[in-house]
Amino acid sequence: MSKNTNPKTNPNQPTVYHIRLKGHLGSQWVEWFEGLTITLEDEGDTLLYGPLADQAALHGLLRKIRDLGLPLLSVVCVPANEEVCKSPD
Repeated sequence: MSKNTNPKTNPNQPTVYHIRLKGHLGSQWVEWFEGLTITLEDEGDTLLYGPLADQAALHGLLRKIRDLGLPLLSVVCVPANEEVCKSPD
């Protein structure tokens, strides 16, 4: 019998992600990433933060990032009870 160690989530609620990219996105890409908050960090990275409806939406977003040619540094699923956007370590 398998033991479920994942916290309970509401399948009807979008999952929030932090996605870190190496390099800064220009302002022309804001519409392309509609629904996500874009933060340009001092060390030169871009942090995309926001809810994604499902795994298909996550894969679509990762394809967009690939098409931009910016290196993907991290993808972090944010726990549902974490309200404030904190930079993942």
